[in-house]
Amino acid sequence: MRSFVIQIVIFVVIFQVISMIRETSMLSTDTQVVENQYVLDSTVGDKVNLATNKRTILYFFAPWCSVCHVSIANLQQTYQKNPNINVIAIGLDFMEKEEIDNFVARHELTFPVVYGNEKVKHDFQITGYPSYYVLNEENTIVNKSMGYSTEIGLYLRSL
Repeated sequence: MRSFVIQIVIFVVIFQVISMIRETSMLSTDTQVVENQYVLDSTVGDKVNLATNKRTILYFFAPWCSVCHVSIANLQQTYQKNPNINVIAIGLDFMEKEEIDNFVARHELTFPVVYGNEKVKHDFQITGYPSYYVLNEENTIVNKSMGYSTEIGLYLRSL
């Protein structure tokens, strides 16, 4: 039993170190997102500003990403259970908008989902999926993550 616990602790430490290394390529947590710089078309035809002056989770995904398909339900639950947290998903690396539309329909997403582009991907330094940024009310990045996240993990990062 003791050996099993030690293996679990080692796994958790290695996982955390790898996560920290992957996140070094992301924007720093004091970066300001300029209001009206990123206004994108949503899957329902609205214009969505990524800088909302509200506590917001920006979720960057690709429709072909298997981890995105697994983790998106956690984001949907976080959104439904926490009305003070704004959520915007940004679809990237797609050939046709229909790929994003199908992703939204398959997962029955109720928060805004927008069509991203190479400029957004570059400016937010997205190098893997899913990637998350949490913005505060001043549109400053206060937290970030890359890879799978649980519902509780998303909630805690958004506080």
